[in-house]
Amino acid sequence: MPGPKLLPKLTSAIKRILCGICLLFAAIIGTAQSVPPAPTRWVTDSSGFLSRSTRDDLDASLDGYQEKSGHQVLVWIGKTTGGDSIDDWANRAFTAWKIGRKGFDDGVVLFVMADDRTVRIEVGYGLEGDLPDATASRIINETLLPRIKAGDRDGALRGAVTQIVSALGGKLGPVSGPASTPFSPWQVLLGVLGLIALVALGIRYPVFGYYLLMIVSSALRRGGGGGNGGGMSGGRSGGGGASGKW
Repeated sequence: MPGPKLLPKLTSAIKRILCGICLLFAAIIGTAQSVPPAPTRWVTDSSGFLSRSTRDDLDASLDGYQEKSGHQVLVWIGKTTGGDSIDDWANRAFTAWKIGRKGFDDGVVLFVMADDRTVRIEVGYGLEGDLPDATASRIINETLLPRIKAGDRDGALRGAVTQIVSALGGKLGPVSGPASTPFSPWQVLLGVLGLIALVALGIRYPVFGYYLLMIVSSALRRGGGGGNGGGMSGGRSGGGGASGKW
């Protein structure tokens, strides 16, 4: 049992530790509250900044770009950061949403705060070499802001997104898969015979059938999915990008 002289020191140390834990939780909760939930689309516009057709066109194009390149480029348009700087707010949101692929951190988000009249291009670690601060700043100051000031919001976002994707070595366009090739009758026949043989083996050897079922099930799970939210697992950004105000 500690002596009388040690009790005040021990009590004070425990209070400091508990106070630190409380402050840490408060900071975590405050950060979580200041950042909205992760977007489920490539283009999110909660302020009616864009026309619906432009929003949908950009959404489909960025969907196709992610499918072709793996890079995740999002547009997020809100009203205000609530008094925080656009740089800090965007960095917190980018990290919380885990933009880009895990291990690649190859995500970019174009933020627009309509009421604050601020914009930010936040770039993940993995793309800072392709989209450096100078390029992001040029896109903002030469394309995005001038067109917004001129009243062409749709053109501003279309132009900025096109230039971001171009800097990453890509091209915007709707998702398009490879052209389907019709199977010949012989290929169909061989496929059916192969399927019958696998089913027969599964019936004759239940263990083989069980493992075959597990393989097919696993392949279907890997091939499923889709949608923006399921592809996020990166999130590292060192503050690369640029900001602006109109």
